[in-house]
Amino acid sequence: MLASWYDEQGPAADVLHVGELPDPVPGPGEVRVRVTVSGVNPGDTKKRRGWLGSSMPFPRVVPHSDAAGVIDAVGARVDAHRAGQRVWVYGAQSYRPFGTAAQYTVVPDHQAAPLPDHLSDELGASLGIPGITAHRTVFTDGPVDGQLVLVHGVLGGVGSLAAQLAHWAGATVIATVRRTPDLDHIDPTVVSHAIALDTGDPAAAIRSYAPRGVDRIIEVALSDNADLDNAVAADNAVIAAYATRTDRTEIPFWPLLFNNVTLRLLGSDDFPAEAKRQAARDLTSAAAVGALTVDVADRYPLDDIAKAHDRVDTGGVHGRILLTIPQ
Repeated sequence: MLASWYDEQGPAADVLHVGELPDPVPGPGEVRVRVTVSGVNPGDTKKRRGWLGSSMPFPRVVPHSDAAGVIDAVGARVDAHRAGQRVWVYGAQSYRPFGTAAQYTVVPDHQAAPLPDHLSDELGASLGIPGITAHRTVFTDGPVDGQLVLVHGVLGGVGSLAAQLAHWAGATVIATVRRTPDLDHIDPTVVSHAIALDTGDPAAAIRSYAPRGVDRIIEVALSDNADLDNAVAADNAVIAAYATRTDRTEIPFWPLLFNNVTLRLLGSDDFPAEAKRQAARDLTSAAAVGALTVDVADRYPLDDIAKAHDRVDTGGVHGRILLTIPQ
C-alpha cells in the first residue's frame, strides 16, 4: 500500500516519508478500512515532533488517528456483513503504530463507526479526535438541556463541534472568538451570542447575556481565560478544559472554590472506552440529522503530507486540514 510514515521525530519535511508498505491484515476483532480521507490533527503533529519530550512509541509510525473510508476486510469474530460498509475511523494511532495516512488502516471493530450514505467523507474524517473531545467536554457532567454553555474558540475544530453538540442537545450557546473580525464567521443558528476577546470587557459582555453566570465552559486556553472563566461561571459550574497555552497554568483557586466550580481536564487518548463509543454513537446521530457540519480549510494529496503538517503546526487555521488518499 501507499503510505506515509516516520522512523524518528522531527520537522515534517525531514522525517515524513511516502512510499510502499505492506498491506495490513486485520486480526481477531479488527477491521481493515480502505481510507479515502485522512484527518490531520494538532495531536498528530505534536507526536511527530516530540512535543513535551515525548519519545517514539514504536520504531515506525504511520501518523493520524482520524479517517473516512470503506471496510474491505474483517478479522475473526467480526460480522462479515461489515465488509463494504462506509465508516468513519477514530483512534487509529492511539497507542497503535499505524494510523490513517495510508491506503489501508486496521482498527478494532468498534473504532470504525458507520457513516450514513448521505454524509461526506470530509465530515467523517473530521469527527474523531475533535468530535469525541467535543462530546466529552459537553456531556461528561450530564445533560445540558436548558443550560447556558460558553464555548471558547468556537471557530476551532473542537470548539465548533462542541457548540453544535450543545445546541443539538438543547443548550443555549454563548461563544468567544479571539478577534472582532472573526465574528463574521459565527453560525447564528448555533450560537445565540458571540463575543470577541479583543473587546474592552468580555466578562461584562458575557454576563449581559448570562446574568447568573454560565453552567458549562468549554475551554481551549485555560492559561489565558482562567480569570475570565471565574468572572462568568455560575455556582456549581463546570470548566471543561482540553488545552492551555502555558504548561504550568495558574487559576484563581479561592474564588473558584467558593463558587464550587469543577475544573475538568480532558485528554482525548485516554477517555474511557465506553465514553468514546457513546460519543461515536451520538456524533453519528447528530451528523445524520444535519446537526453537525465542518469547515474544510484545505485538502492535500498524500504526497504533500509534510505541507499539511506544517499548516497545522503554524496554528490559526479555521477549518480542518485533510489528506486525500489515492485509490
